[in-house]
Amino acid sequence: MPALLELQRAFGAALLDSARPQILSEVAHEFGIEPSLLAIYRNTALRTLTAALGLSFPAVRQLVGEDFFESAAREFIGMHAPARAYLNDYGQEFPRFLAQFPPAASLSYLADVARLEWAVNRALHAPDASPLALSSLAALDSALMPLVSFVPHPAVSVLRLETPADAIWRAVLDQDDAAMAALDVTAGPVWLLIERNADGVQVRRLTALSGRFTERLCAGDPLQRALEDSAAEAVPVEALDAVLAEHLASGRFTRWRT
Repeated sequence: MPALLELQRAFGAALLDSARPQILSEVAHEFGIEPSLLAIYRNTALRTLTAALGLSFPAVRQLVGEDFFESAAREFIGMHAPARAYLNDYGQEFPRFLAQFPPAASLSYLADVARLEWAVNRALHAPDASPLALSSLAALDSALMPLVSFVPHPAVSVLRLETPADAIWRAVLDQDDAAMAALDVTAGPVWLLIERNADGVQVRRLTALSGRFTERLCAGDPLQRALEDSAAEAVPVEALDAVLAEHLASGRFTRWRT
């Protein structure tokens, strides 16, 4: 009688390993499982995970069509099994997979659209968090202020993409053929801020100045370092102060630390 853990691992491999089609019969024979029953479980698992990816990447699915998406999804699933049962968290590696997926090589924008969709999915399902209380900054010793770094809200992310993925994403989901036809898919790079507020998930473009500075802040760089790095690019401090003030007023940070 095989150990339970051994059986579970073999069963999981039989369900998801698309690179070895023969594994289904091998596992069925080794553990005395009826192959047709194992095939039912496999088909159900693949359909469920493919559907989960389709919900997280709807524009990607529409861009490539159902057959292409299903083929890519099945190969991805074979390489990246879900780590947990909460499938809204499944697919983080999918943009990187698409960037290296040979059949998608001619679609230079596809991985960028997937990166944006994952950030939108992350914003949609991120937990709520209270914004930073500005009074706590006001009470901070001024000597410590340069050492302060900020913790972004779980729904906030900043992306630098080589293609206008936001315009592609909107045109596809709006089914706006005219907008799609007018797009220059090489018109990049773009900086995007993705967040969730009272009106839902928002995607908006940032200037390169604001994008780079915001990226540093969200990465946890101390304020002084983020300011100095931007100043080295001849960015006026007043402009950066305005960017920081807007982020604080919009509740994009939840706390500070030194």
